[in-house]
Amino acid sequence: CHAGAGTCFGEMNSPFGFLNELEAIITTRRNASSAESYVANLFEKGLNQIAQKVGEEAVEIVIAAKDADIDAFINEAADLVFHLLVLLSAKGVSLDAVADVLQRRHEP
Repeated sequence: CHAGAGTCFGEMNSPFGFLNELEAIITTRRNASSAESYVANLFEKGLNQIAQKVGEEAVEIVIAAKDADIDAFINEAADLVFHLLVLLSAKGVSLDAVADVLQRRHEP
């Protein structure tokens, strides 16, 4: 924006776009009924189960990477990112905090 803000329209300029929105959705659904929400169900099962799900998704993306089906690979990547966001939420860590570490590592 000409005034130094992220945009000229008053809204937040999110560096991760929909991922920040998804992070907020996960936070909201965390407190929903586990019968109505997959996210709430994961949180009800606890940190170990959430971490295990991230591990499962990590294995699935590695397997998908070895195949020629790019759509399957993209879907597995989405599953991994989603479950990582759930794990970050469970640990009280934001996506922005992770990005800050990556940015610091990039600086000379």
